[in-house]
Amino acid sequence: QVELVESGGGSVQPGGSLRLSCALSVRINSDYCMGWFRQVPGKEREGVASFDTAGHSNYADSVKGRFTISKDNAGNTLYLQMNSLKPEDTAVYYCAARGRCVDPVRVHAPSAMLYWGKGTQVTVSS
Repeated sequence: QVELVESGGGSVQPGGSLRLSCALSVRINSDYCMGWFRQVPGKEREGVASFDTAGHSNYADSVKGRFTISKDNAGNTLYLQMNSLKPEDTAVYYCAARGRCVDPVRVHAPSAMLYWGKGTQVTVSS
């Protein structure tokens, strides 16, 4: 069982930045694929950015060039740096993990993830 706890959400004006953190109950290593996902009411949860266990990182087209996923390999924290935020980035953001996987092309599908945090709200509004 892997527990995940997100933090760092909040309210920001368009063009602003936020950094989300996800603390895992296990040490981050090559045994876990991880990612960030988001959901707005009435819509399906979507993948934002993810790592596979080969070290590939992938991003949704809507966030490429603005968001950066990173991880503390010596510890247990996953990050999402979000810059140039837009109102359409408003959502609840979740981090998630699963066992080993390799996908150099796509962001992980939400249905493929096994362990989930409870989410953190990000609101982008003027």
